[in-house]
Amino acid sequence: MAPFYPPNTVLSGFKERPEALLVQGDKLYVGTATGSLFIYEYNELSENRSTLVDTKKGLSRRPIDQLGYIKDVNSLLSLSESIPTLYPLPSFTPSTPLTRAKGALTFAIRSSVNNFDSSDAQGGANAVSRAGTVPTMMTQLVVGCRRKVVIYAWKDGEAQEIRETILPHSPRVAVFLDSDNVCFAYSSTEYALFSISKLTTLDVTTPIPASISMGAFSGLSGYMTLGLGAKAKPGLVRLSDTEALIVKDNQGFIIGTDGRQTKPVTIDWPSPPDEVAFVNPYIFSILPPGTVPVPENGGTSLPSGSALAAPQSSLIPSPVVQVISSLTTQSVQTLPFPPTSSVSSAAMCTIRLLTSSPAAKAPIFLVATPSDRTVATSEGSSIWQIRMRSWGDQIDELVQRCLYSDALSLLDTLDKALLPDKDQRRTHIRALHAVSQFRLGKFDDAINSFIELDLNPAKVVALYPERIAGRLSVPPDDWISLFGGPANQQLLTSKNDDAISIKSQYEGNESKEKLLESSPSLATPVRAAVRRGTALVALLSSSKDKDDDAVSISGKKKVKHVDDFSRSVDSLWRYLTDRRPKVAGALAAVHIAPAQSHQWPFLSETSTEELFTLPNIPLPLLTPEQLVRFAQIVDTALFKSYLVTQPALLGALCRLPNWCEVSEVEEELRAREKFAELIYLYNGKKMHAKALNLLQQLSEKETDMRDKLDPSIFYLRKLGPEYINQVFESSRWIFEEDRHMAFEIFTSDDVELPRTQVTDYLEKIDPAISTRYIEYLIDEKGEESPAFHDRLAELYLNMTLSARKRGEEAKAFEVYSKLLHFIDTTDHYRPDRLYGLLSENLYEARAVLLGRMGRHEHALELYAEGRIYNTNGVSRSIFLTLLRLYLRPTDKAAPNLLQPALDLISRHSPRLDSVETLQLLPPLVTAHGQALRAPIFDSHVVRDIHKSRNEQVARKLMLLESRRVRVTDSRMGEVTHYQCRDAFARRLLDPTRI
Repeated sequence: MAPFYPPNTVLSGFKERPEALLVQGDKLYVGTATGSLFIYEYNELSENRSTLVDTKKGLSRRPIDQLGYIKDVNSLLSLSESIPTLYPLPSFTPSTPLTRAKGALTFAIRSSVNNFDSSDAQGGANAVSRAGTVPTMMTQLVVGCRRKVVIYAWKDGEAQEIRETILPHSPRVAVFLDSDNVCFAYSSTEYALFSISKLTTLDVTTPIPASISMGAFSGLSGYMTLGLGAKAKPGLVRLSDTEALIVKDNQGFIIGTDGRQTKPVTIDWPSPPDEVAFVNPYIFSILPPGTVPVPENGGTSLPSGSALAAPQSSLIPSPVVQVISSLTTQSVQTLPFPPTSSVSSAAMCTIRLLTSSPAAKAPIFLVATPSDRTVATSEGSSIWQIRMRSWGDQIDELVQRCLYSDALSLLDTLDKALLPDKDQRRTHIRALHAVSQFRLGKFDDAINSFIELDLNPAKVVALYPERIAGRLSVPPDDWISLFGGPANQQLLTSKNDDAISIKSQYEGNESKEKLLESSPSLATPVRAAVRRGTALVALLSSSKDKDDDAVSISGKKKVKHVDDFSRSVDSLWRYLTDRRPKVAGALAAVHIAPAQSHQWPFLSETSTEELFTLPNIPLPLLTPEQLVRFAQIVDTALFKSYLVTQPALLGALCRLPNWCEVSEVEEELRAREKFAELIYLYNGKKMHAKALNLLQQLSEKETDMRDKLDPSIFYLRKLGPEYINQVFESSRWIFEEDRHMAFEIFTSDDVELPRTQVTDYLEKIDPAISTRYIEYLIDEKGEESPAFHDRLAELYLNMTLSARKRGEEAKAFEVYSKLLHFIDTTDHYRPDRLYGLLSENLYEARAVLLGRMGRHEHALELYAEGRIYNTNGVSRSIFLTLLRLYLRPTDKAAPNLLQPALDLISRHSPRLDSVETLQLLPPLVTAHGQALRAPIFDSHVVRDIHKSRNEQVARKLMLLESRRVRVTDSRMGEVTHYQCRDAFARRLLDPTRI
C-alpha cells in the first residue's frame, strides 16, 4: 500500500496556460500566462471538487509568475512583471505594489507567533529572536531581486521597517528555514544561506554531483520542448526549521543552517527532476518520460490495462511523479501521467507547477497539459490533486512489512494531534523493532529498548532457548506475533529490519554475510527498488537503505565468528539485574518480601498464555499478583542463565531470598551435582521435605558418622514449630543411626519447638531420651511447669520399675537414685499425684513425698527403723515428733526404741525443747542428755560474743580510717591556738599519742 492515493482531477478543461497555483483555506487560486487570476472554491469531498467563484481578468499585463498569501494583512501577493503586488482579500482593491522590490525574481513568506518583550517597540528580524511575554503574530517576506534581497515584515498587522542588501548573485528560488535563515538558489548548481539578522550570505558546499543524465530529454515532444534552451528551474524545498533540500543535476543534498550536509546520504534520481515539492515527510519530484523503470508490481503506480505497463518496455514512456521519503531518502511511490486508463496512451502530457498546501497532511497539486498542441488547444490543461492516506494506515503498512525503524521515524515527524494514539503505537513499534534487532544479533540495543519500555519480562525471556527460558521459550518465527506484530507475515525484502532471518540464533551457523550477499546489486538502485514490490516498501528496502538494522557491504568481507549465544546471555543478565531490584522495590512497597515466596502460587501453576498477557506498564502500576509473577520470571531466568554459563555464581543467588521457580531448575542442579545450591534453594522455598530427603540420600555416601548426620541435624535444628511434623518424620532415621547425636536436634538455641509434643515423640522412641530432654528443659531452659516435673518423676518411676522387672538392679538403682534426688531437691512437682503412683516397696520415695505433703508423722514412721528423715528446713517440732514415735509408738508390738531415742537427743539436742523432751523420757532414765546441752550452749554463747566483739572493733577501725584532717600553716588549734602542723608532727614521732 502506497502512502498516497492515486491522483484525481480537481479541475479539467482549463483553456488558459496556468503559470502559478496557490491553495489557501478552501480557495484555489490559478494565475495564468495572460495575467488573469481564477479563484475556485475547493472541496475534496464534493463530486465537483472545484467551483469557480471569481475571475480577475487582466490582473496584470504579463504572466503571473508566483502567488502567495500574507496572513497579517489578509492579502494575496502576486509576482508579475518583476514586481510583487499586494491585493487585499476579498476585494482585491486597492492594490499595493512593493516598489522597493522592483526586479523581483522570487519571494518567500513565513508567518509565526512569537513572544516579544512588551517594552520592545522595535520590530524586524532583530526582535524575532528575543523571548518575551506578549504573543505576537509575525510575518516576514523576503523578495529575491536582481543581485539584491528586500525584506518586508509585519507585526500584528503593522508594517515594519523595510531592509535590503546586495547579493553576489540573483536568487531565482527562495525558501525559509527558520525566522532568521533563508536559502537562495542562484542557479541549478549554486545555492547560498542568507541570515536576516546579519544580512550576510554563506555559500552551500556539497560534493561534486554525478554526471548529468541526458535521459531527461528523451521523452519530450511538442511545443513544450521549445523552452529547453532556457535555464532549468533550480530545485529547492524546505524540509524543516533546520534542513532544506537542494538539487544538483540528478542528486539531492539535505543541508543545514551551516550550509553543510546534515546527512551523508543523497537522494539519487535517474535524471534531473524538473520540479520538486515537499509534503512532510515526503519529497515530490517530476521526472521526464523514459527515465523511470516500470515497476513489476503494477498495483502501486500504473493503471490496470494501461499500455504503459507493457512488458516490451522497461521504462515508463510518460512523465512521472516520484515520491521519496525524507526520512530514508528512498522512493516510496511512482505515479505516471496520465494516471487513468481512460486517457489515450498516445495523448502524452507534460506536468509542472507542483504546489503544496500549507496545512498539515495537505494534498499536493500539479498541472497536466497535453503535449500535442492540437489536443492542448481543444482539451485544455487539467489540475490534479494527490491526497495522502491516513497516518495510521501508513504506519500499519510499515509494520506489516517489518520496517519498524522507518515506522518510528515517521511517528517522530507527527504531532500527537494528528495521531492521538501516537504514544501507544510508538511503544508497540519500538518493541517490535527491538525484537528485529535481537534477531540480527544487536542484543545490547534490543535489551536497552526492552528496559526503557517496561516490557513484560516473560516476552523478553521467551526470545531465548529452552535451557534459558524453559517453557516460556518461543520459536523465532513466532517472536513478532508474541510482541503484538502481524502473525505469519512474510519478509518481502532482504534489507528491512528483519531481513536477516535467523531461524534460531542457536541453531545453524550460516553467516550473515552470505545472507547479505543475496541482496540486489547496487548497480541499479531505483529499478531494484521498484521491482521489489510496492513503492512504499521499495523506499525502505532498496539497496541504498541506510536503515540501522541493515548491513551495507560494498564487497566480500571476512566475518569474524562471534558466539551469539554468550553475547545474548550477557545482555540478558544486564536486563535481569536491572529488573530484579526494581521489581523487589515495587514488591516492598506493598509489603511483599522474597521470604514469602512460598506463600504465593508457583510459576508452574500459571499457563504461559497468562504470563504473556501480563501488561507492559511501569512496575508501580502493577497489582501485587502481577508483580509476584514478574519477580518469579526474572529470578528463574537469572538462575537458569547462571546455571548455563556461570554456575559458580549460583551459590550466592541461592543463599539470598529469591523468587526462583524450583521445578524449572532442580533437575539441572541434580544433573550438575549442585546439591548444596539445591538445598539452599529448597530451604528458601520452604520445601524442607525435599531438602531433608536429599540430605538423607547424600548421607549414604558418607562413612564417618559425624559427616553423615551433621548436615541433617543442622538443617533440622533450624526448622521452627510450624514444621514440627516434618522434624519428627525426618529425625527418626537419625535416631536409628545414633540417638546421642539425634538428641541435638531438639536442643537448638535458634528455634523453640513445642515441648510437650517433643516429649511425647521422644518417649515413643525411648523413655530415656524423653527423660534426658526434660532434664535439659529444667536444667538449661529453666522449665518450672509442674506438668514437666511430674512427667520427669513418672518417667523415673516407670524406668525404675521396668528395670527391676527386667532384673537390671544396677540400672534400677541408678534411676531410683535420680528419682529420690529429684523429688528431694525440687519443689515444682505435685507430690500427691506422684505418691499415688508409687509401689509399697519404695519406702524412701514415699517418705519424701509424705514429708512434701506435710504428713511428717507418717513419713517418720517409715524412718523409724533408723533412717534419717530430711525435713529440708521444716519446724523443730519434727524432731520432737520423731522422739515421740521412738518413746511412745502407736504400734503396741513395736520393739524397745529407747537407745535410738537417746542417740537422737545427743545429736539434735539444740533442736529439741528441753521441757518436752524430759516429759517424754521414761522416769528411770538419767538426764545425762540434758547435761550435754550445757557445754554446747556455753560454747555457742562464747562464740557469738567473740564474733560480736570482732565486728564492733572492725567497724570502729573502719570509721577511724575513713577520717581525714587537712593540716596547713594557717590551721590553728581550737583550744591552744597553736599551729596544728607542729602538733601533728610530734604525734607522728610518738605513735602512742595518735
